[in-house]
Amino acid sequence: MDSSSIDLPGCEVESIEINGDRVILRFSRAYIIKTMTGSAERTRWWQAGSLVFERGVVEGSWPQMPAICSGGDVGENIYTYRDMIPIPLQSRGQAHCNLGFEGTDLRLRVQAEAVHLDMIDRPRYIEHIRAG
Repeated sequence: MDSSSIDLPGCEVESIEINGDRVILRFSRAYIIKTMTGSAERTRWWQAGSLVFERGVVEGSWPQMPAICSGGDVGENIYTYRDMIPIPLQSRGQAHCNLGFEGTDLRLRVQAEAVHLDMIDRPRYIEHIRAG
């Protein structure tokens, strides 16, 4: 089965927007790793998109944007994804994130009742990643 996921470390975060109880993390460049069935090689792409938390509460504070994500956790229900986000992602129930940013100890922490990933436009190819 083919699969795609966002590789969080290095992703370029354009902004973090709080609109009522909706928290939107906007990526100007989310780095995507695609794995093809039967192939030892993977490919790397970039694409803009948003990670949206519904009925969310932000804990703590985050650095001034834009910033580079250094990684962290994104979770939905019983699953916690470390340093990655599966594509597609859409879930109701317990959702959370705890993300770091390069050059600071500040972290974005969100607790929410739903999460979804909205990718914009189309992915753009960067390179093949050789098995190795």
